[in-house]
Amino acid sequence: MASKKGITITAIILAAITGASFLSWVIPEDVETTFVVSDYENYLDGVKNIHEVLEESIEIEYNRLQTGEISPQDYTAVTEVTSDQVTAQISEFITSKPSEEWQTSYIKYMEALKSFNSYITETKVLASMIENGNTEEEMSETLAKIGRLKSESTEFVKASDESRPG
Repeated sequence: MASKKGITITAIILAAITGASFLSWVIPEDVETTFVVSDYENYLDGVKNIHEVLEESIEIEYNRLQTGEISPQDYTAVTEVTSDQVTAQISEFITSKPSEEWQTSYIKYMEALKSFNSYITETKVLASMIENGNTEEEMSETLAKIGRLKSESTEFVKASDESRPG
């Protein structure tokens, strides 16, 4: 025979599941989420610090890939995590709705993050080429693109800094 405590717990669990199911039908799906920021300068500085840490960590792993200290598979795993973190930062930028005076700086920094994410993707392509045994000549175009994307990201960061309100 079931105990009163067991029946009560089961009833609570069923009520919670029913309530959660009901809410999924009631809450509209097309709700625009906004990430509220009130101190635009500190928020941008925080994102910049995160970006710098991600850049430094991916640069270390990229150098290790090039010297053979890390396998292309391990490097790819690192890039996927880093890329997810950059994508999360970009998503926050999109929903942060900065004031008009900060918009240009935010947009430039978001472009820097997008270029950095493209850079990460291209280094992942290079890792695949290394794994497949491509020649340096075959990899030269990818290496050039990696350099361009890294420079582009850096330029967008500078443009963001220059467009910050005084």
